[in-house]
Amino acid sequence: MKFSLYNQSDIEKIKQLFTKTFSDSEGQSEGFLIGNLAYDLMSSTNSNDLYGFIATKNKEVIGSIFFSRLVFENESNAFLLSPVAIHTSHQGKGIGQKLINFGLNILKEKGVGLVFTYGDPRFYSKVGFDHIAEELVKAPLILRYPEGWLGQSLVSNEIKQITGKSRCVDALNKPEYW
Repeated sequence: MKFSLYNQSDIEKIKQLFTKTFSDSEGQSEGFLIGNLAYDLMSSTNSNDLYGFIATKNKEVIGSIFFSRLVFENESNAFLLSPVAIHTSHQGKGIGQKLINFGLNILKEKGVGLVFTYGDPRFYSKVGFDHIAEELVKAPLILRYPEGWLGQSLVSNEIKQITGKSRCVDALNKPEYW
């Protein structure tokens, strides 16, 4: 198993991975939605605002994650982890956790201080994310499931309150993802 930054040559494989993984678990319409999100992130987000990582086995892309810039009025150096996909046949083996930890370590080396995500607290708590009340840090859009707003500091033991609004990259700035 190898973890690395994604390459432009991987874009179609990554889109297919997200489409298949989310179709298998959430249905075909969700698969297309998230596959298109991954493609939009890779094709329309400034490279300074996006980190994408892949897990490969025998040169096959079996996992992928993205961290995109999350902008706050106070200019905190923050990124948003979303989306995450591990090929259905490779789930439950810890690959997602290892890939996320790989990505978090790279972000920490690059001086990123905060990382947020919106997802299943049971899964993301395994890689250091805790629930974040919106009174502490406001999400970029209205959350359907506020309990899924999660974060972690890469530089300290706590996240201090960040006042004001946050803004995500254009590809994620759509209510259907929140």
